[in-house]
Amino acid sequence: METKLLTVDPMRDVDVVQALGSPTRIEILNLLRQKGPLNVNDIAAQMRLPQSTTATNLKSLEQAGLIQTQTMKATKGNQKVCSSIYDEILIRFDTNGTKASEDVVTVSMPIGLFTEFDVGAPCGLCSVNNVIGMLDVQEVFLDPQRMQAALLWFTRGYVEYKFPNNAKVSGKKIRKVEFSAELSSETPATNANWPSDISIWVNGIKAGHWTSPGDFGDRRGMYSPSWWKLSGSQYGKLKTWTIDETGTWIDGAMVSTQTIASLRIADHHSIRFRIGIDEKADNPGGMNLFGKGFGDFDQDLVMSIYF
Repeated sequence: METKLLTVDPMRDVDVVQALGSPTRIEILNLLRQKGPLNVNDIAAQMRLPQSTTATNLKSLEQAGLIQTQTMKATKGNQKVCSSIYDEILIRFDTNGTKASEDVVTVSMPIGLFTEFDVGAPCGLCSVNNVIGMLDVQEVFLDPQRMQAALLWFTRGYVEYKFPNNAKVSGKKIRKVEFSAELSSETPATNANWPSDISIWVNGIKAGHWTSPGDFGDRRGMYSPSWWKLSGSQYGKLKTWTIDETGTWIDGAMVSTQTIASLRIADHHSIRFRIGIDEKADNPGGMNLFGKGFGDFDQDLVMSIYF
């Protein structure tokens, strides 16, 4: 899930073009984008297709690199869980015969590697194996074991990360930068109707917020470990902030006029990314940040720089 945009050369990437040539496979990709990771049985049921037909189409999508699969334990034996990889697929026709540029750098940041924080209880951290330290104690966010965190939560405040700014190293001009994370609101137990305005700041400048509809606990997260209590936050929504030359966007919807130029990303050796609840938020409903091994998307906090 680290790369969100796939640029396809129709002469070189014939297998991708062929995989996209089936309406059934397009519907499967749309289903996975809307619903998140699903096993083969669920896909077959929702598509109303025989399992054999579903498996054949999934194999084509996997071989083309359009989905990723993971074998996970089920009630009886194992199950194959599928998830989509890309938000956008661009088929590019270059009249001069040159290949599509691959000038993109992606960094996956473990959610426990924050460099600064200010959080309010209820709050906490846990790894894929256990709760880290004591619950609802802010000082636990200083515990060295935080580096193993796969889920963190708080009701107010923020966590901040420092990403390397590869533009300084390469000397290339940044076209856009993307930040991707799985998020939900935070409330004791869970509540699907608990809105929270989750904001991001880049190099100290606010770049828009997304209103999470709730804290989701109606089912276990696809990757949440079995020891994690069912009454706890189980999964979130995968959201992508895109900052380009025209503004800031969340999943394609413009949320701010902040641009690459106004955030002065190219002027700094690091990119400081802060995520949390603004003190002036209309809906201060806390935040859950899911990392690898928790939730529905097996990823950490991801930044991609496009040159």
